[in-house]
Amino acid sequence: MLKKIEVAKLRVGMYVHELCGSWISTPFWKKSFLISDLDEVRQILKSGIREAWIDTDKGLDIDQPKQSEPASSPPPEAKVVATVPEPRIIVPASMEEELGRASRIVDKSKEAVYTMFSEARMGKAVNVDNAKELVEEISSSVMRNPGALIGLARLKTKDDYTYMHSVAVCALMVALAKQLGLDEHQTREAGVAGLLHDIGKMMVPGDILNKPGKLTDEEFISVKEHPAAGYKMLRDSEGVSEISLDVCLHHHEKIDGTGYPKGLKGEEISLFARMGAVCDVYDAITSNRPYKQGWCPAESLRKMAEWSKGHFDEKIFQAFVKSIGIYPVGTLVRLESGRLGVVVEQLAGKSLLTPKVRVFYSIKSMSYLQPELIDLSGPGVQDKIANREDAAKWGLRDINRYWLGDHQPT
Repeated sequence: MLKKIEVAKLRVGMYVHELCGSWISTPFWKKSFLISDLDEVRQILKSGIREAWIDTDKGLDIDQPKQSEPASSPPPEAKVVATVPEPRIIVPASMEEELGRASRIVDKSKEAVYTMFSEARMGKAVNVDNAKELVEEISSSVMRNPGALIGLARLKTKDDYTYMHSVAVCALMVALAKQLGLDEHQTREAGVAGLLHDIGKMMVPGDILNKPGKLTDEEFISVKEHPAAGYKMLRDSEGVSEISLDVCLHHHEKIDGTGYPKGLKGEEISLFARMGAVCDVYDAITSNRPYKQGWCPAESLRKMAEWSKGHFDEKIFQAFVKSIGIYPVGTLVRLESGRLGVVVEQLAGKSLLTPKVRVFYSIKSMSYLQPELIDLSGPGVQDKIANREDAAKWGLRDINRYWLGDHQPT
């Protein structure tokens, strides 16, 4: 039985079903857990959360007597069944408003995925409830402002690539599902599938995954086995949906049948696996890897457009571009005025050609300018994007600071 109580009444032996506060403000990445020591109670009290749902079928009740005392009938309020919480209303937020929340979600998600994948490597079943809790928070951030979390997740390091790649693909799948008009359940399932799609890489030796040079034929075969390995791991876990199983096994299939592991083609590949293929490749080629530097977001989309005919479902790829913009957050662009700037935000309902840009460099004087945020869709704004640019060509470094501000990923 579920019961809501004040956190001040929590004690060792109680089973917390859910803390009544944002997942980000809690000190735990798991939604539900058994309180095993006083330190966990202290962490909850310090978090500022005031109430919690406990499950008296899995742990102690608030008025449960000690074993040495005779049991007595619970008071009437203990028999009250908890009501289902109201669905959250998600209000759109600006990039500036969302970056702080998205940064905390990214940090906590990386830690959670690392733990989840490490447990999977040791042969433990995947806890789907924990994965769904992660997806709920990632999805909420993407719904408020997709550019914030998707942009942050792209800035992963070589060392945390496998874990952050899963977070990034989850966010991209949610944004793509929204663009395709999928319902809430399907969107949530797409997010979970994105989070779990690469779990099979836990079975690939680390020295192969992180090898800076070209893989040998044997090493490449080992890497290509990760979809089947992941499928087996997820199949042996309770509560994993058919969608997650399908995306895990088939996200490397190609429309022309040249993918793996089954060589499926066209309509033989499910909608969600086709979505997974696009999101997986985009994040992979925009990320720094041991063997290469990531391409800029806009350049990555250009490359993918070239591959689209045989590699991707073209309609899904077009929807993907709309979901993140022709000039995704973090893209360096040249304006017709001769200034360089970084795309900060793609405004909902506006043209993909007129995002918000923070200009900071003059091509004419070859010098830095006082950074200025320009809404290219704003009234009276005459400047336009002339082209995307390569930061290395202009000798520019760390251009991400112009859209990140104080929210550099840790």
